Amino acid sequence: MTDHRLVLGIDAGGTATRAVVTGLDGELLGSGRAGGGNPTTHGQPAARAQLAAALADALREVDPADVVGGVAGIAGGLAFSPSVLEAVWREAGLGCVPRPEGDALIAFVAGTPQSSGTLLLSGTGAIACRVTDGTAEAWSDGLGWLLGDEGSGFWLGRSAARTVVHDLTRPDGTPPGLLAELVMAELLGTPRSFRDLNDQAFALVARAQADPQSLTRLAPAVNRAAEAGDPRALEIVREGARLLVATAARVHRPQGPIVLAGSVLTSEGPLRSAVQELLGERWDTPVRTAGSGAGAAAWLAAGEVLNPVREAEHISLHAKFTGGNPPVPALTPFLPA
Repeated sequence: MTDHRLVLGIDAGGTATRAVVTGLDGELLGSGRAGGGNPTTHGQPAARAQLAAALADALREVDPADVVGGVAGIAGGLAFSPSVLEAVWREAGLGCVPRPEGDALIAFVAGTPQSSGTLLLSGTGAIACRVTDGTAEAWSDGLGWLLGDEGSGFWLGRSAARTVVHDLTRPDGTPPGLLAELVMAELLGTPRSFRDLNDQAFALVARAQADPQSLTRLAPAVNRAAEAGDPRALEIVREGARLLVATAARVHRPQGPIVLAGSVLTSEGPLRSAVQELLGERWDTPVRTAGSGAGAAAWLAAGEVLNPVREAEHISLHAKFTGGNPPVPALTPFLPA
């Protein structure tokens, strides 16, 4: 007899909110995407609206009453008033109340079905956490762009901009390299007429000061320049990788895999390669890459519905839910209470 019960998974971050509805077997039946759903970053009203929009899209082709379980990983979720979330679920017509979960744990689960290991995340920000028996219990960095997030997309962009403006203002007038060209194209847009390199430098300074978060957009430029052998970009990549591995080292224990998550570490490029190399030199630990966070949340929800009757089958379906790496042998089931 076909099991028509459905589960919901939500991954709401600072940049985007994603929601999926699946069967208990991982079959994708609905998906939705909206803007950032972090209430700390965007405020409760805006974050609530994005959460509701992604949820409505995901439920468009199914009966919300058939959803019997759900997990919602929300960055800054503690800033949400419980009544706000309750209203979102009620207005969507769900047949269950999704369980809130930390977004870092969801990112870890997106890379492995094992219940213990280490998350190393670099996206706009950067953080590491140790997960033990399904609980995130120790944290490193995640201190924000002003005082921390070393090795993050913002850190890469700021390092690139700082390097370029210092090079442009050197008295020997060294011609700018590829990194400088990419940085200026991204931040200043259409080619403009400048009196000299010093004038270009101060245009970059003004742009960065007017919108510090725009520096995050420079992270791909760093990878691109490093791939082409730009020495300044290579220096930034090496330092960024060193800082990220140091962040992981503060919480890592020799149990379970290290999961790489966030846009910087899930994208192919010199920084990711450098991080993987340093991790391999330091520990004999499997390194895995996170897949879909919303899919991971749905996988957790399905496990709670099925536990413990079809536990082995559920573990084997992890890759189907997340689109990530296939399970490794001898797993410890990830079925938190």
